Amino acid sequence: MTSGNMLHSANQMLNPNFKQRCVKFSVAAVICLLLLLLLAGILLAYYFSSSCVHGLQCGDGNCVWESQWCDGVKDCPAGQDEDNCVRLHGSSFLLQIYSTQSQDWRAVCSHGWTEQQGRASCQSIGYRRGTYFQSDQEQTDSDGGFLKVKSGFNPQASILKQFELSNMCPKNSVVSLHCTDCGSGLNSSRASRGHLASLASWPWHVSLQVSGSHRCGGAIISPYWIVTAAHCATRASSPGDWAVYAGVVDPLGTLFNPAYSVSRVIAHEGFDRMTRQNDIALMRLSKPLDITASSNIAAVCLPNVGLNVSAPQKYWTTRFGNDSGSLHLMEAQVSLVESAECNSSIAHSGRISQDMLCTRETEAGASVCHTDSGGPLVSLMDGLWWLRGDSIWEEHCTGQNKPGVYGNVTHFLDWIFSQMKKHQDD
Repeated sequence: MTSGNMLHSANQMLNPNFKQRCVKFSVAAVICLLLLLLLAGILLAYYFSSSCVHGLQCGDGNCVWESQWCDGVKDCPAGQDEDNCVRLHGSSFLLQIYSTQSQDWRAVCSHGWTEQQGRASCQSIGYRRGTYFQSDQEQTDSDGGFLKVKSGFNPQASILKQFELSNMCPKNSVVSLHCTDCGSGLNSSRASRGHLASLASWPWHVSLQVSGSHRCGGAIISPYWIVTAAHCATRASSPGDWAVYAGVVDPLGTLFNPAYSVSRVIAHEGFDRMTRQNDIALMRLSKPLDITASSNIAAVCLPNVGLNVSAPQKYWTTRFGNDSGSLHLMEAQVSLVESAECNSSIAHSGRISQDMLCTRETEAGASVCHTDSGGPLVSLMDGLWWLRGDSIWEEHCTGQNKPGVYGNVTHFLDWIFSQMKKHQDD
């Protein structure tokens, strides 16, 4: 056989294999291309269906870059990107500010700090400048660094623009900030077993009245603001229907204390009357309470972020109840009940959600039956009284010994401050 014939025979043998490989390669290429197109389509669909795939959500459908969050400029239409950027931490009220640059919370170095910056920081949280109490210093370790005050404070600029990152702070001395005087009250050894409360013992408890009749309890958290339950606040449609009495423990108290009018009632937008989820509300007073003029009126502290809520501690509840036919403020010591136990079939059968707390009387005879709607649950820690809950369910009064249920104020902290900030100049 000649060399030409041999080459021709070899080509005939190779061509089928070559063609098969070409076909397989072409099919694989087409499949890969289709998969890439499908993946690109999925990514594009996700990108356009999720308005915040490239940033953070404002809460109203709009979106901003993460670098725009807490930068001192309102980029969201309602300014949500600048809410909750300043906070108080722990029982020492350590001031912390969220740094957009480092994307974490930083303590503020006290070097160069002034009362003017203290007022501005409190205003950024949600308090009015006029309720400002004081700034203090404390020493802390901060491996991640600090924020320090820039020179030349500008009262017209956002407080978030007044700081810069720093790895050093003289003596590690940082700012603790008290935006309102709070937490002073009764010595805890006195309260137990459903006693009649004495004047000034629980100075934050208020009587919320409609047409001269007591409807609900509430707790003072600043000279302008009262925390109560949403199911209570929605009983009367107009703020003008409500009158607030502070420093009152019996019917005679309303004769010798002024009635404070209410300018705004704000029930949580997620409140569900059937499940009692998000059962919290705020009332804003038309004029501030004068908490400096009387020891009978004072604010209870809101539970700061980082407060050690798991530490063993005692709790108290107060309520207006009938004693010998007249309305009187009552006090009783209670203990927390685990959610699993409170959700059991012999208690509340799965109706307790993460925004609720359950309690039980600690001593026989400590009846807190018919606890005020909105009445406060408080605890004493590090010498101060903290607001833990607002009363929302009264089923433990039915004789079935079910735990009492309170809204978990810690869960609602961001909501409370955002509403205070939104309406601080009303």
